[in-house]
Amino acid sequence: METGFDHIINVGRSQPRLNWTLLSLIGVGVLLVGALFGSAATARGWLNGGGEKVPIYVSSDSKVNEQITINGGFSAIAKAVTPAVVTINVSTRKSAQQTPFMFDPFRDLFPNQDDEDMPRRRNSPRQQPGQGRLTPSGVGSGVVVSPDGYILTNNHVVDDADKVEVELSDNRKFTAKVIGRDAPSDVAVIKINATNLPTVPFGDSEKVDVGDLVLAIGNPLGIGQTVTMGIISAKGRQSPGRDNKAYEDFLQTDAAINQGNSGGALVNLRGELIGIPSQILSRSGGNIGIGFAIPTKMARNVMDQLVRNGKVRRGKLGIYIKDIDPALAKQFGYKGTNGAFVDDVEKGDPADQAGVKPGDIITEFQGQQVTDGTQLRNSASQTPPGTMVRFKVWRAGGERELTAKLTEVDTENDASKRPTSEPVVSSLGVLSGVRVENITPEMSERLKLTPAVRGVVVVEVDPDSNAASARPPLRPGDVIEAVAKQPVTNVNEFNAAIQKADKKEVLLRVHSVRDKRSGFVVVRSED
Repeated sequence: METGFDHIINVGRSQPRLNWTLLSLIGVGVLLVGALFGSAATARGWLNGGGEKVPIYVSSDSKVNEQITINGGFSAIAKAVTPAVVTINVSTRKSAQQTPFMFDPFRDLFPNQDDEDMPRRRNSPRQQPGQGRLTPSGVGSGVVVSPDGYILTNNHVVDDADKVEVELSDNRKFTAKVIGRDAPSDVAVIKINATNLPTVPFGDSEKVDVGDLVLAIGNPLGIGQTVTMGIISAKGRQSPGRDNKAYEDFLQTDAAINQGNSGGALVNLRGELIGIPSQILSRSGGNIGIGFAIPTKMARNVMDQLVRNGKVRRGKLGIYIKDIDPALAKQFGYKGTNGAFVDDVEKGDPADQAGVKPGDIITEFQGQQVTDGTQLRNSASQTPPGTMVRFKVWRAGGERELTAKLTEVDTENDASKRPTSEPVVSSLGVLSGVRVENITPEMSERLKLTPAVRGVVVVEVDPDSNAASARPPLRPGDVIEAVAKQPVTNVNEFNAAIQKADKKEVLLRVHSVRDKRSGFVVVRSED
């Protein structure tokens, strides 16, 4: 999907390198802007020595138990919070003999970017344990949330890590254990073997308002711990081009966030954790003032489940929903645009048994007004399976209350299980070294596929494989429509067809996204 932005990326795993020339230019620019701002502010009596100070009162039960003024800065908050924000260094095992071509659905949006500047994909393949040597692969941030070493961070910071090392603010280093990861929410929990650690207390992200001042703390670009200040710009955001299996309810902020900040802390003026920075929206890959943080209500719910059960269980109503626009509301005689429109109902699921019909509008869930489909989806998902829930639906001019017992979201089809990323193992003859994925609606839109194109998308080709030397060669982005004249529509069918095919030679029907046409490709074994 065209978004108009070159990067919609996770901000945690900055590569362990630094462009000092660029940073120097940025630094000079900041100093010049600061000098100009300082002169103008002094003329208006905004700085110390002139003008009236604007007090910001902090509650007495906070870690920051003093009155802060804008003129006085935010040093008290920074001193209270920064000791509990850590740097996470990630290493992966890379084989020197294999450097696969990687397909990235965003590549066409920024063709001039260097490969090492490209955002890391959540579904990047991993080497088998014990293969290759450990190589530093990225730097992120984390927040200590318990004195005995539990650390909250992002899933994408540690999802393909073979070794996770945590560096504290006092320069002590620990090897961390990954307690649990949850890709749909982009939350992960790791733990180090330490005690009496400083922590950041949780705040109530539900009480955050647009315009509230916040601080972002993390390790951007691997330069070291950094504190930036901004405001809450919006609530309830989803990233453009979002994965429909992701659970997002972001706080948007203009506090400076860059790659490496991910997993760090977004705190209020009471020094309380209200969000975990996760993504930025940018034309260049750097901060332009549009950053997204996971609210602590969601992050804490996921963290508690990961620590307790090692996985996340999500409640399911069994409906397909979307937001209400004025045109849709007019067609159904509904006033306003608040609520979640029921597009379809899964037969036999809780909503169906409760009497929900396509065309209904859910206006309330568990006593809380429903503003849009995303809010309802997140609320249901954070309710434990087996819970009896009450909700209100609007239908044909009237409102009625229904009850349903939630079932559980199928984890086998959940993003955390990577259902669209089923690798073809090396034993599959001539197509060894090829990895494919199911075609999702988002991928189909990005590749501009027509409805007639059905099959599996090639996402990785080993340059030393037989497929890479075929004529024409198989390339990332190609769609395999048939194997040995047998049509395939998903990864399971593809794997089954490969298993039955000749191990020395296989005929493929391939749709090239570059040529916009289909053709035959013969892949032969070199044995």
